[in-house]
Parts: sequence; C-alpha cells; structure tokens
Amino acid sequence: MAIAPNEPRSPDFTASDILSPHVWPRRGGAPPVGLDVICIKIAVDFQAMTAGTVAERLAANLELLRDATQSDAAFHAAVDPETGVFTDVSAACNPMTVGNPEQLRGRRLEAMPWLRSRFAPLRISELRDTGRARGDQAIDAAAWCELGIGSVLAIAYFIENRPAGVLGVAGARPREQWDVQMHLMLKLVGSSLASALERLAIQARFADLSERNELAMHSLNDGLWDFDTLNNRVYLSPRWKAMLGYDESQVGQAPDWRTLVHIDDMSRVQAAIRDHVAGKTPMFESMHRMRHATGEWRWVISRAKAKVDDKGRLLRLVGVELDITERKLYEEALFREKESAQITLQSIGDGVITTDAKGVIDYINPVAEQLTGWRLEDSQGRPIEEVFRSFHEETCEPLENPLSVAIRRTRSIKSVRPMLLIRRDGNEIYIESTASPIRDGSGAVSGGVLVFHDVSEARELNRRLSYHASHDVLTGLVNRREFEHRMERALKSAKARETSYALCYLDLDQFKIVNDTCGHSAGDALLGQVGGLLKSKVGWRDTLARLGGDEFAILLENCTLDEAMRKAETLRDAVRNFKFTWEERTFRLGASIGVVPIAAENADVASVLSAADNACQAAKQAGRNRVHSFEENDLDLMRRRREMQWAARINTALEEDRFELFRQTIMPLKDEEKGAHYELLLRMRDENGKIVTPDNFMTAAEHYGLTPNIDRWVIENAFRWLVSDADEREKLAMCSINLSGLSLGDDKFLPFVTEQLTRSGLDATKICFEITETAAIQSFAQANRFIKSLKDLGCKFALDDFGSGLSSFGYLKHFPVDFLKIDGAFVKEILHEEIDYEMVRSINQIGHLTDKRTIAEFAENAAIIEKLRELGVDYAQGYGISQPQRIGKAAVAKES
Repeated sequence: MAIAPNEPRSPDFTASDILSPHVWPRRGGAPPVGLDVICIKIAVDFQAMTAGTVAERLAANLELLRDATQSDAAFHAAVDPETGVFTDVSAACNPMTVGNPEQLRGRRLEAMPWLRSRFAPLRISELRDTGRARGDQAIDAAAWCELGIGSVLAIAYFIENRPAGVLGVAGARPREQWDVQMHLMLKLVGSSLASALERLAIQARFADLSERNELAMHSLNDGLWDFDTLNNRVYLSPRWKAMLGYDESQVGQAPDWRTLVHIDDMSRVQAAIRDHVAGKTPMFESMHRMRHATGEWRWVISRAKAKVDDKGRLLRLVGVELDITERKLYEEALFREKESAQITLQSIGDGVITTDAKGVIDYINPVAEQLTGWRLEDSQGRPIEEVFRSFHEETCEPLENPLSVAIRRTRSIKSVRPMLLIRRDGNEIYIESTASPIRDGSGAVSGGVLVFHDVSEARELNRRLSYHASHDVLTGLVNRREFEHRMERALKSAKARETSYALCYLDLDQFKIVNDTCGHSAGDALLGQVGGLLKSKVGWRDTLARLGGDEFAILLENCTLDEAMRKAETLRDAVRNFKFTWEERTFRLGASIGVVPIAAENADVASVLSAADNACQAAKQAGRNRVHSFEENDLDLMRRRREMQWAARINTALEEDRFELFRQTIMPLKDEEKGAHYELLLRMRDENGKIVTPDNFMTAAEHYGLTPNIDRWVIENAFRWLVSDADEREKLAMCSINLSGLSLGDDKFLPFVTEQLTRSGLDATKICFEITETAAIQSFAQANRFIKSLKDLGCKFALDDFGSGLSSFGYLKHFPVDFLKIDGAFVKEILHEEIDYEMVRSINQIGHLTDKRTIAEFAENAAIIEKLRELGVDYAQGYGISQPQRIGKAAVAKES
C-alpha cells in the first residue's frame, strides 16, 4: 500500500493540530522541567545514530521520551511503504500499566482509517479518549483500546517521500488535552528521527552503490581519450594505453590517433565524427580497427561526445573505447544524493496563516511573513482580509478571501488558478492557495488555516513557454505548429458550413541572394522585416505564420477565392515594392504566392498545405513574383503531384531493391567486333511486380535529385553481375552504362565509381559511360574533369543523344569522348525525311573527323540499318537488331 506525500488531506483539523489560542500559552506557562533539554538530547542523539546503533539508541531514547513526557508508553512503529503493515515496533512501557503499543506489529495501517487519512510528513494525530471517540475516529479508537491504550499522541514521518513510520506517546487513561509543548517536542523529535533514518538509508544505498562500482571498476575494460582542440592536446587514460599495449608511465608520449586508425576505416570514422560535430547525430559511435603497439590490428567500439561553440566549431571531443557505464552510475548517484540532501534540509516552503472562527489571525509562519510583508507580531489580532489581499489575476477585481469562504462553507477551498496578492509594501506576486476550516473536538469550526505559495516565476515561465511553443522566435509570428492547429479549426468550421476560408502560401524569390551575399544575419533581419510588412497588410482576424526558412502562410477568414486572390496580389505588390538595405547594399525581392480555398471537401490540413505549396511552386515555375490559384484540373499541379508520387515510389523501390537491369546489343556495321557489345538499360518493378520503363519515372527522379542514388545502384549491381558471371566477363567487348547530369555534379560520385572499379577488378577498358549531350554542356567543366579522371583508368565514354542541341557541335571538339550516339529522333525518320538524313550524315562525318566512332539509336528495321551502313555509321542499336533482355539476376543475388 503506497501512500503519496501529496495525497489529499482530510479537510478537518483538531484544535491541537495548529498553534491555536485555545491551547497556546499567551504570556506564561512554562514547559515541564527538563523537557526541552531532554528533547534536544534525544534529537541530537538521533542525529548521531549509525547503522549499527539504531536499535540501541531508539530503545534508549524511547525510554527518555516516556520519562520526560510522564507517559505510560513511548513507541516507534515502522511502516512498510508498499503494504502499509507495521513491521517493526519498539516501545518503552511503564511496567505498572497494561497497555503495550508493541502489539501494533503485523497490523495494517488500513485498519486505522482515521490515522491513515492524516498520514502525512510530520503531521500530528491525537486521540484523547479512545473509549469515547467521535465517529470518524471510532475504528482507530477501538484498535488502541484493544492494545490497552486510553490516549495517544503520534506523529507520522516519511523517508525519501515515502511513508516510513509513526513515533508517539500513549497513556493508559484518557486525557483532556495534550499540551502544545508536547506537539512541538514531538515534531522536533520526529523530524530528527526522520532526518537521521533518511541519512542512514541514503548512506547505505550510496555505500552499496560505491561498493558495486568499485568491484565493477576492476572488471571493466574502458579506455578514455580526450581531444582538446583549443590547446591542441590529446589525453589518453592509462587504461587506454594499456589496452593498446602502451606503457602507463609514458606521460606526454600519447600517439596520434590518426596513425592508429586503419587506413580503410579512416574515411568512415572521420565522416561519422563530422556528422556528430555538425549535429546530425546525438553521439559519435563507430566500430573500427586500431593498431596495437605490437603492430597488430584490433577492433574497438568507440563512443564520443563533442562540444562545439555557437558557430559550430569543435572545442572538445571526449570518448571511450568500449564502455562509460561507471561514469554514468556515479553521475546519477551524485545527483540523487544531492536532491535527497536538499529535500532533507529544506523546511516547508509554503506560507501558512491560521485564524480563529471569525477570521482573526492567530499565527503566520516565516514564509508567510516573507510573502505578505507582515511580521507575526504586527499581524496577530488583525482580520485576514487586511493581511491577505487577493485579486483576480487578469481583471484585478478584488476576490473574497479564500479562508473566509472555507470557514463559511465548512470545507476546503483550493484555488483553481493563480491569484494576485498585494504585499504590505505594495508589490504584487502571484500565488496559489488552499484554505481549510479547523474543527475542535466536537466537530465545530473553531478557525481556519490558509496555505499558499508564490507561483510568479512559474507563471511567467509558463507564459513564455506557451508563447515560444506557438510563435516563431525570429519574426514573432505564429509558427508552423500553431498555424496547423488553427488550420484544423478552420477546416472543421468549413465542413460545418460556418464560414469560408482561404490559404495563401508565400515564398520569397530572392532570399537566397541576400543570405549568400550578406550572410545569415542579414537573412534573419530580412525575414523579421518582411514578417512585419506582411503583418501590416493582413486583417486582425487573419493568421500570419512563418512556416520555416523564407516561407510564410496566411489563413484568411471569411474570405472567398476572388477576395483571396486580390489579397495575395496586395501582398505580392507590398513585397515587390519593399527595399531591404544592409551595409549600404539595397535589395529588392519578389514573392511567389499559391492560393487555395478551404472547403468542406478538403480531406485534412496536410492536403491543403500540400496543395498551397504546389500552387506556390507553380507560380515560381511560371516566372516567379506572381500569384497562382489552386485548381484540381490544373495540368502543372497535376504534373507536380505525379512527380512527387513517383519520387516516393522511387525511394521505396531503391529500399526494396525493385530495380532490374536489361541489356540491348550494339551491333557493328563496318568491321566485325570480337565479343559482346551492349548497353545496360534500367527498369523498375512497381508494387504489383509490373515492369515500369524509365520514361515514366526518370523525370521525377531528376527533378527531386534521385538520379545519383539510381546511378550508384546501377553501377554497383552491373559490376557485381559482371564479377559473378565469368562467362559474360570473358566474352565482353564493351558494356555501356548511362549516367545522369546530377551525378556529374556530385563530388562524391567520382570516388564511388573509382572505388567500385578498383574493388571489382574489372578491365576498365571494357566499361563505357554514356553522358547525355545536355548534361555534358550544362556541367561542362565537371563533365570534362569526370571524363578525364576515368579515362586515365582506361574507361571509355559516349556522348548520348548527340544532335538534340544545336550548340553541341561547338562543344564536341572539347569533349574527350570515344563514341557519339546519334539522337534517335533523327535516325527513325532517316528513310522519309531529307533533313533527318542530312543530320545523321553530318553528325557521322563530324564524329569521324574528330576521331570518334558513331552509334545510331532507334535502328528499328533492316532498311534503316542498311541506310546507316551506307552512310558509314560505325554501330547501330535498336529493336531492329535486338530487344532488351533481362540480365542474369540469379548471379547478382548469389553475390549479394
């Protein structure tokens, strides 16, 4: 049975639970002789307890407590916090009495409902006459009577926020009342006992943890390293040196880790470190080889954490080889120890005011003095309304005093929201309070207690957190999360036919120029100014948000599509006429805006935002700085949607390995060629296993930058197939592989191809890479560098679709390619169109003049093949020669 320390307390109090004027000695009345001294001795003695002297000191102090209070018995009963059973009961009893609290052992706290309802840290419970108890105490009184006890005064205590036991004194006979000094004495002794037992519990747990860590220390195999970039210093722990065979005494002779990591693993390790330093991964983790002092290579698991400054520069990198469990255990143990110590040392943190039944103040505690600004001696005898003045937190209207309400209604009153408290000096704080009536022994209300605490800081923090959770820090506008919430409400309203809405999706056109030219500080300033400009142009009922980057959105309420288009034009004109100045540079911007009506037919917020984004992108593609409205039958938007869908399907196909390679023969027309000469063609299988040709998905792949990943798949699988099939490799004369323009511009693609060639061991002279004429011209310098690097290894190159651009002839002499592939658009009409015939003839002649062999695509029949042979074309490729054939996938699967 677990009892939480914040379990709601009973709304009733007895008169002796607080310092009431009925029992508080006003100006006289000395405590029993020696009671203070004995109580202090007991408290000090408890604090001096050790784990081996608990039972001894507890027995001695109980005897002192019984004698000092002149009680028949003093007892201590430990409570199991899980089951609520009194497990260990000690008592010092007068041998002349029959009552014995030790018989509590084995009983359950549940069997004493009144005591359980009052079971809270250092709260006193009293029964004056167990033979004549009131209704709510009857069950408890009967239990005490059964033990031969006529009156009892007990205090509950908690250890580590969990119920731990009861300390008390008992008499064989009833008492009229328990003196207030007895209350204070019991609180002092109970607090000291709880503190001592909690300290011993913490010490025992920490000693156990320390012993466990000490034993584990000798079985762990961790090596620590610390790279301090500011001082250019590397620290390697003795265990690390020992792990790799270095002498612990070699101080200052730590080897450079770069010389220890295996050369084959170095690039991967460095890439992982760079990703972690850049914030892409929460921690650096790697498994790699490191060189032992003997020269052998050992595999290690390394984990590290980086510290960077606000500009992303590395300051420090600390890591371990194998494990850091010990350090984590110590950190957690120290944190728990600190938290427990703070909780133990802190007293109650709430302000407490007690009054009589008329609301006249009897007592306020030190925290209440601090919160209200009233001293105890100044507040006593005054109405609580004069000391505790509360007001509504927003309207500042005066509120009825919560304690007066609780006394009148005879029940506890807890504030449902913070209230404003005016201190004596006129300052204001926000507080939360709980007020309860105090009842005397007969159940009548004899006063009240008001408990309150300062929530000003928490309230301000919540206000800031709430604001930052829903607003963009840079512009002060609503952020994407809050905007989507408001969109959801608007969509529900639209479906209910309550009002009409429209969405404007705005993207700045020249923002990247400002960022690249003047830096991110200028870009941030620009976004702030544009946010303010747009805010001045929208209505107070409309919602303007920054979705991220240079993208803004406006939710227009009670607005038709025509009105939204006019509003979008107004916003576009405002951005176009806006001048941004930064360090004597002036920039003009444009804005592309997509407009979407929000109707009952819209499925969800994501679809509306997607439609608005598509409309915005359509505006950009139409020339930028314009407004485009969304329409379901818009061909441009339908094309963009289709490409987005294909992009997702391509990624899925790459993950599920649903691409396949086919080959098509390239036949020589002049001289015979030994071996097989073919081009590898790519196909994709859809979700149903149906073959999909590249003309269906390559446009989307190029638009969304997926072609480099596809090219990597093609090269890796093509080389794997050739390596796995010795017969194909033996009879191979030339294998052509297509590359996209995006791959030429990828800095990591050339090293990838080089590595694949080296790893495969294939004869590079039999590999030909085909690059389209358009891609080669658009990336002229990169294409030249790419071609030259691979030709140095022996690879061949073909310029694909040659003739499709009129500028190609001017670039031809600068490209070191081996083959020209004549665009099939000219070849397929060579028999019927004179211009196409002349184009093929001219390209063939120019190719031969530049020492390049020519290949004609789309050779669909024997007549075209014969005509090409007459023109002197070197090779032909097309359905008239062979259909594309699927390569042996079994060989590929066997290798993988």
